[in-house]
Amino acid sequence: MRIGKQDNAVTSICTSDATSITVRGLDLCDEVIGKVDFTSYFWLLVTGTMPSGPQKVLADAVLCAIAEHGLVPSVVATRMTYAAAPEAFHGAVAAGLLGCGSVVLGSAEVAGKFYAACVARAEAEGISAADAATAAIKELRAEKKAIPGFGHPQHSGGDPRAHRLLAIAKEQGIEGAHIAMLHTIAAALPDTIGRSLPINVNGAIPAVMLDAGFPLAALKGISLLARTASLIAHLQEETERPIGFIMSGAAAERIGFDAGE
Repeated sequence: MRIGKQDNAVTSICTSDATSITVRGLDLCDEVIGKVDFTSYFWLLVTGTMPSGPQKVLADAVLCAIAEHGLVPSVVATRMTYAAAPEAFHGAVAAGLLGCGSVVLGSAEVAGKFYAACVARAEAEGISAADAATAAIKELRAEKKAIPGFGHPQHSGGDPRAHRLLAIAKEQGIEGAHIAMLHTIAAALPDTIGRSLPINVNGAIPAVMLDAGFPLAALKGISLLARTASLIAHLQEETERPIGFIMSGAAAERIGFDAGE
């Protein structure tokens, strides 16, 4: 049974023969291993080109910014899974990554699509960025949806990671339509929802990465790659100082029982 497109059956990422491995046109052993740092290699794998200096700086900064933030849901899922199945290290990592969605960690993808749509709307309709932002915010609010990339339960005074990423983008000379739209949306919030909200890290990440030339479709991969490193760190700590069952026990004590009607 044929499902989906059947043409263009090629890949441009990797090939190999008996004596060599070629990745994105480079010999893996002679031109990559020992010569290319992992952030640049990640950029190459995704985009097909080596990053410029500013692009590498921003990608590095973003990966560091989103990798770790304490006992967030992805980490809790990973450590509790490992506690229950210590033979499944890979399964514990997967458990954490599977929960990276539109609310936590994966929200950079949602925000990126929103900013890109606002930029495209302004261009397509021949309106100002402010008008495009205001219209888009009102549409979200009409559907009772949150404004992606804004607000934080802990960093209510402003997410320090977002401030740093935006500062680095400015230092590197990478400030384009998406960062401008991010600030435009922030400025429009008081008049459209009645209050201001701080830009969070998942608002800054897509804005700086899209302006740096990273593809919109791969935005979620940045958070997944970065968080994988953190999950491995938490699993290593779990082997030495286990807290998975402590968290499980705390949940059991905290959550009451309701028999219903």
